Amino acid sequence: MDLKNQRRMAAEILDCGENRVWIDPNRSEDLADAITRADIRTAIDSGTIKALPKAGISKGRTRYNAAQRKKGRQRGPGSRKGRAGARTPTKRDWIQTIRPIRAELRGLRDSGKISKSIYREFYMKAKGGVFKSRNHLLTHLKNEGHLQEAK
Repeated sequence: MDLKNQRRMAAEILDCGENRVWIDPNRSEDLADAITRADIRTAIDSGTIKALPKAGISKGRTRYNAAQRKKGRQRGPGSRKGRAGARTPTKRDWIQTIRPIRAELRGLRDSGKISKSIYREFYMKAKGGVFKSRNHLLTHLKNEGHLQEAK
């Protein structure tokens, strides 16, 4: 039985798509005679025709992927867009490198382990980007004989 016209009218009245219109399969014979909008409205009131609920979009896959990313998966070079400075600004990288180095130099100077002149020399080297970490700075200080290793 072709109820295409009834389905179309019902969709317009219910303000939904034709695929969301549900027609009671047991009462489809009665609907074949429904040719006016008034007939369709009556069928809607009686429950013969109704709109199915909207289908949502599941967040399950999104939650799973977020959990994987938190673990460090899906973060390789193939997943990255933009330059390195777009993910972490280069200024933020520099701040995170220079602050511990300067703090270490300050601590060594204040505790008297290095002189003011050595402090100034290494401070300027740090500013020039010579040291990539606090450990790197300490290695340089030891190699140049400015810092004795603790025994």
